[in-house]
Amino acid sequence: MLNFNSCLATQIQHFIELRRLSGTNYHAQAVLLSYFDHFLTDHSWRGTNITCEIIDDYQCSFIALAPRSRTNRLSVVKQFCEYYAASNPQSYVPEPIKNISSRTAYKPYIYTLGEVQELMSATARLNPTDSLRPHTIRTLLGLLYTTGIRIGEALALNLQNFYQDEARLFIADGKFHKARWIPLATSTCTAIAAYIQKRCKYTLCSPESPLFINLRNHRLRHRTINHDFHLLLKYIGIARTKKPFPRIHDLRHTFAVSRTLSWYRDGLNVNALLPSLATYMGHVCIASTQIYLQPTEELLKQVNQRFYHHYLEQVKPAGEVSWDIH
Repeated sequence: MLNFNSCLATQIQHFIELRRLSGTNYHAQAVLLSYFDHFLTDHSWRGTNITCEIIDDYQCSFIALAPRSRTNRLSVVKQFCEYYAASNPQSYVPEPIKNISSRTAYKPYIYTLGEVQELMSATARLNPTDSLRPHTIRTLLGLLYTTGIRIGEALALNLQNFYQDEARLFIADGKFHKARWIPLATSTCTAIAAYIQKRCKYTLCSPESPLFINLRNHRLRHRTINHDFHLLLKYIGIARTKKPFPRIHDLRHTFAVSRTLSWYRDGLNVNALLPSLATYMGHVCIASTQIYLQPTEELLKQVNQRFYHHYLEQVKPAGEVSWDIH
């Protein structure tokens, strides 16, 4: 349940209810509007009319996000501003937002295995160190890295979605409301089971209870995990000003690259396996999965070696001198 507390809370809730009356779920957009509401609350804004200045300040608050994420956040705020301006004509409505060109798409940060291990180890420094918090964040990061599921999907998991005997998770409501099964590695399954054992010492463990909980024994929220993740980046020396800007969502990109790299190393047909990766990641088509396949140095090395061996076996004419590539 989303909570709205700004001076525009009532109007925002009415706007969301109106949108839902049209038959759309509007949950993702409501979450984006909650960010705007939190911003107004944090800045103690008490205006009657939405101004250009407050919208500009809000845009500056998420300048570090990917271009598409910035567009999504401002688009839903623009929709609300249009609704609000119907009864408050002096209120500001932002200009239409241009589509983000693929050439300006955000380049994700691909974490090395060592960096992921450091992040998980650094969770022991999260306060209170003797609470469930370090275990929660460590298990969540491990799950994101080994499965590539979306952060929203992970936070929405309930205890009943974990099938230990079958070593898999059930994503009940993924993107576009698509459900899917996630097979788990043995180590991941063991880690989740160990976390649940600790977790159940702090609060009730009914099947409908959230898997990941905060210090108040409520479902872990995006704002909490983002705050903790930024702390962990600071602990291990990855600056938030680093380009590309490291995000928790980039663990999903890292998973896709790592999985593809493993297939290349094993000599498998990557093109034939991409549909399986798309299904596992919850994508409608392979094109969505390909966005996650960033050309890292190691991945390019494997691709070059694959092409070179193909050239030697299938293309190189007899008697032609070959060359070494590294």
